[in-house]
Amino acid sequence: MRIRDAVAWHRPLMTVGLACAVLVPVGAVGMLVDPRTLLGAPLWMKPTKFAVSIAIFCISWAWLYDQVRARRGRIRGVYAAGVLAAITLAIEIAVITVQAGRSTTSHFNLSTALDGALWTTMGVSIVAAWLGTLWLSGALFGVRGLDPARALAIRAGAVLALVGMALAFLMTTATPAQRADFQGIAGAHTVGLPDGGPGLPLVGWSTVAGDLRVPHFIGMHALQLPLLLIGLELAASRLAPLADPRVRRDLVATAAAGYTGLLALVTWQALRGQPLFSPDPWTAAATGVLVLGVAGGVVLSLRRAPALTPGR
Repeated sequence: MRIRDAVAWHRPLMTVGLACAVLVPVGAVGMLVDPRTLLGAPLWMKPTKFAVSIAIFCISWAWLYDQVRARRGRIRGVYAAGVLAAITLAIEIAVITVQAGRSTTSHFNLSTALDGALWTTMGVSIVAAWLGTLWLSGALFGVRGLDPARALAIRAGAVLALVGMALAFLMTTATPAQRADFQGIAGAHTVGLPDGGPGLPLVGWSTVAGDLRVPHFIGMHALQLPLLLIGLELAASRLAPLADPRVRRDLVATAAAGYTGLLALVTWQALRGQPLFSPDPWTAAATGVLVLGVAGGVVLSLRRAPALTPGR
């Protein structure tokens, strides 16, 4: 597929997505040549991370919009929702980049009138982006004629992405320590300790406290669930069980259920102040149950194939 064809999916979303993709190597160079840090992380790490995330998000939604348009025609309200999401996400990455250039934080920052205005602008933009995404998601449920597995992957991914986006609002409430001694910051990524401190490479998620960025990230990128379905479709020519559309549907349903369980699990873990890779026995046990459940679902889905395709 040519880039020109992909851009035509939804031009505003693709424009923002491709612009953010271009920003990624620029941010990577910034991290290499600029030694400054902010809250213990390279100064340009945050704009780079958000550029990656927004690029994937916008390109994914542009493709999903094209699925709607191909079967229902160009729907003005749905197109406008995509435009709204594109504009507001562009505002978000712009504010984050400007604040990094000022060597200060973008999120939760009310330290000065300018910082407060930028954070408010970004907050309004995030809400608008969520509403635009909600409208786009609703349009997906009106699409008819899709393969059952593809329909399930698209719709489940959209709903989980909405939940993941909404989880960001858990971070916007001032912590008890911030309310007791306000220092210009109202909100936090981490639970149990102030923001900053040791973090995982690249993503920066706390290794010493719960981090709500984990469920936010995992939830948002459920939008890529259709990639699993595409993989199953490509493998169907080599693996006979996958040639049955009902088997693919059941496998996608298992994946969607497992992803939902994973999102609930990491949210529960973060809210209890646990780092992602330092689970307590309860979290470890829940993880084991989830893994066994998904494995069982995969086995049951594949076992249906012989009964559904006799004579093979």
